[in-house]
Amino acid sequence: MSSLEAKIDRQKLPRHIAIIMDGNGRWAQEKGQDRLYGHFHGVESVRDIVEGCAELGVGYLTLYAFSTENWDRPANEVNGLMELLVDTIRKEVETLNRNNIRLDVIGDTAMLPEYAQQELREALDMTAANTGLRLVMALSYSSRWEMVEAVKKIAVDVQQGLLQPADIDQAVLSKYLCTSEFPDPELMIRTSGEYRISNFLLYQLAYAELYFTNVRWPDFRKENLYEAILDYQQRERRFGKTSAQVQEAPL
Repeated sequence: MSSLEAKIDRQKLPRHIAIIMDGNGRWAQEKGQDRLYGHFHGVESVRDIVEGCAELGVGYLTLYAFSTENWDRPANEVNGLMELLVDTIRKEVETLNRNNIRLDVIGDTAMLPEYAQQELREALDMTAANTGLRLVMALSYSSRWEMVEAVKKIAVDVQQGLLQPADIDQAVLSKYLCTSEFPDPELMIRTSGEYRISNFLLYQLAYAELYFTNVRWPDFRKENLYEAILDYQQRERRFGKTSAQVQEAPL
């Protein structure tokens, strides 16, 4: 066990960690390579962080793998990313099952190529019975898209008499989001020195602790994850209350 891992309080782990995996392209360009080279090496970071979360006992890990805005990138990069996605899923399903990890996907997956959709469906089915870490991949996802889709579904249910407008509250809205099966993230990590949320889980991150690091995603490893968790554990989560109220609350 590393010295950093040993310092982590397993009783105060964030139940759900969300990560914006940023910096693959810049990491590659700094090495004189094309952007796909960075994405390829970013897969190693995904493996390491998934393993680290599973070992610690984190319940949910959401990775922002591909946004709806990413479709506007050069065609060769998008095509390469789709091929990398399919190849990675195909290779990793056995490891996910061996480690009792369940794969989930959120986003507008209908936009993915059919071969990618098929690979995803198979992986989801093959890991559906696993009861350990839930690994949520945000693919072709954006939070504004998600909220628009939720509003459309609510409008349809109201129109059909299945839902009354007066009954719509935060709990009801949450049920119409892609993340209805998951608790809200308590810790959001973004790599590569950017200080933005970039259309990622805007509603769900309302009370998440935000952690930003200059480390590029291909260099992000368990030790960096441990640093983020330790930083999280040093913060006081007040949810609008005063420090005195939090300290007086029963455990």
